[in-house]
Amino acid sequence: MIDLMYQVKRPSCSVHLPVRGLQYHVRCWGEPSPGVPVLAMLHGWMDVAASFQFVVDALSDTFMQGRCVIAPDWRGYGDTDGGGVDNYWFPDYLADLDFLVDHFSPDAPIDLVGHSMGGNVAMFYGGIRPERVRRLVNLEGFGGPAGAPEQAPARYAKWMEQLKKHQRGELALRAYDTLDGVAQRLTKTNPRLARDPAGHAKAAWLAPHWSRQNSQGAWEILGDPAHKIINAQSLRVDELCEVYKRITMPLLAVEASDDAMWQFWKGSFTQEVYHQRLTLVPDCRIVEVQDAGHMLHHDQPEQLAALLEPFLAP
Repeated sequence: MIDLMYQVKRPSCSVHLPVRGLQYHVRCWGEPSPGVPVLAMLHGWMDVAASFQFVVDALSDTFMQGRCVIAPDWRGYGDTDGGGVDNYWFPDYLADLDFLVDHFSPDAPIDLVGHSMGGNVAMFYGGIRPERVRRLVNLEGFGGPAGAPEQAPARYAKWMEQLKKHQRGELALRAYDTLDGVAQRLTKTNPRLARDPAGHAKAAWLAPHWSRQNSQGAWEILGDPAHKIINAQSLRVDELCEVYKRITMPLLAVEASDDAMWQFWKGSFTQEVYHQRLTLVPDCRIVEVQDAGHMLHHDQPEQLAALLEPFLAP
């Protein structure tokens, strides 16, 4: 598999910035110009900023002319350190993003695209800082089921038990002997990458961006195992709804035709409930990418680029 490598059309550069006590790694494509909004792309859980390379390559030269595209590695992912914490809190992503927006676009609103967890961050940021976002694109950031008050004691207990498991090393991520092993892990997680040579090439390219070789020669996934620990507090849907109501910029909600995410919730959260929440957003359009799973930016970058370009036109 590793002999077949995806050929990058638009190379990125890396920028390292001090953000709230961390050295944040941000991948950047293109150069900014006056009047063209910065485009920020936010990756999901156990992913990295390089994940957006295929979409950036699929965007047209006309769209990219004069445009700066940025994609941060969230804290505890990729080349951004986690700060030595033993668990992660959703509000920290919002604050980190706010600092990054101030740095890359201090005087103008940005265009914001988020996938999965990054889509949830983008939705909250759009409702909390509507003046800082011109256009908002949510790629499969569904939120989640509402938590019931009676679930709180058991949830807090589970959170504390997982902290102890993490301390004992029981949540450690598997390391791989070779980069090919990492690539095969990627194709197992997303079987569409295993369907044809082009998918294998993407997996082979992603592998060294998704992992790093340790002193023993093994390849470790660039995700802090502490990300596997549940949030101590359940989702407050009443708060989420108030945030959605304040998303005043146009929203493009993008879904995959063959998403298996809904099976994860086993009926406790449905697509219909998610769509009902989206009706709270004043200006929302829902579209579907065909022949794609949850990692739609890997599966169908050309389809996604064709949706993004007219929606994000300056």
